[in-house]
Amino acid sequence: MSKVNLSVYTKEFRYNIKLAYPVVLGMVGHTLISIVDNIMVGKLGSTELAAVSLGNSMIFVAMSLGIGFSTAITPIIAEADAEKKPSKIRSAFHNGLFLCTLLGVLLFGLVVLAKPIMELLQQPKEVIELAKPFLDWVAFSLIPLIIYQGYKQFADGLSMTKYSMYAIIMANILHVIINYCLIYGVWFFPKLGILGAALGTVISRIAMVVFMHIILSRKEKLKQYFHGFSFNELSKETIRKIVNLGLPSAMQMLFEVVLFTAAIWLCGNIGKTSQAANQIALSLASLTFMFAMGLSVVSMIRVGNYKGLNDFKQLIIVSRSVFLLAIIIEIIFATLFIVFHKILPYLFLNMENVNQLLDNTEVIAIASKLLIVAAIFQISDGIQVVVLGALRGLQDVKIPMYLTFVAYWVIGFPISYYLGEYTDLKAVGVWIGLLAGLTAAALFLYIRFHYLTRKLLSENTSQ
Repeated sequence: MSKVNLSVYTKEFRYNIKLAYPVVLGMVGHTLISIVDNIMVGKLGSTELAAVSLGNSMIFVAMSLGIGFSTAITPIIAEADAEKKPSKIRSAFHNGLFLCTLLGVLLFGLVVLAKPIMELLQQPKEVIELAKPFLDWVAFSLIPLIIYQGYKQFADGLSMTKYSMYAIIMANILHVIINYCLIYGVWFFPKLGILGAALGTVISRIAMVVFMHIILSRKEKLKQYFHGFSFNELSKETIRKIVNLGLPSAMQMLFEVVLFTAAIWLCGNIGKTSQAANQIALSLASLTFMFAMGLSVVSMIRVGNYKGLNDFKQLIIVSRSVFLLAIIIEIIFATLFIVFHKILPYLFLNMENVNQLLDNTEVIAIASKLLIVAAIFQISDGIQVVVLGALRGLQDVKIPMYLTFVAYWVIGFPISYYLGEYTDLKAVGVWIGLLAGLTAAALFLYIRFHYLTRKLLSENTSQ
């Protein structure tokens, strides 16, 4: 790539970062809600912490389905915004919000009905007893969370990515205050323990929806989308379009989330030190992955815009600029992981505890090896998620769904399982499988994107 060619892509970086940073901060905010629960509940005891972790693991799977489905709204609105078709934007927003509400209620019901799975997972009885009421309330919070996603994807589609960031910051502040009052029983509030953490999550997520509705409906250019809603506006055609885009997107996200959940299970089978090391490496990798996720939303918005304008030449330039930016950022993180792979695990462990010293030393030894693998798979993970965003922007989701299934479950999981269970690589083997799955996904999805954009470009120039 010559210097002249490179500048075509790098000049797009400033606008990409401007759109991406609120999304990144918003996603970090989402993860902070569960981290805050863990920290504040951890002070109550290890049983309470185990109950919250168990409940949140079930919520996480349901949440990935809801968030994955809602992403269908953004490319439709981005395309309609470029086409300057407010009626199409209004229809996508109203029908999308209706579907998100239905999905939130459905996921709430499914999680509540799935509670017996906790017994099948052979968790300690006292943990399950605490987890069940916690799970009921946090499952209920899925309803406002998925409705909020409807508002967020609408605003993202119009390139207004800052408002969801403001909502998440507000929700995190509110969440900490409510948690503090209700977990520990401060002032005249009752001491509810982990139930207080669940109520903190519910109230803060309802507040997010109210906040998004107020802030967006008061913007002059958006008022036309907010008044006069009626069920007569629901359109079979728009609902079908959102469902056709949303379901494969939800499945793509589910395939990846369940693969990483399976890695936790495999490391748990190997032993508690492997499971702890896996948790440390996964926490660090998840945090850096948020940057790629932010750029994935940018590629979805910008590709959707240029698709609406039928400018496929610029669409290719913009998408490649996002891919390049993601690769640069992930290489920086990969370098940091390699340089500090023996130091970073210490942030998660108390080395002054003499009773735990032997276990902790083993955890650090395993985690430092996992961070080397994580350094490499960050790059693959970053590429696959931004290319997936670009494909969603093109409204191509069915083939990528099959490609991600093959990459994660035909290639990645069998390698993880074999190397983890049957070789001396143990936890490192599990992560080599994750690396293989993510690399295969990145390769398959990029080939798909390259094929589609070349085809669209040649069709457009021949007309």
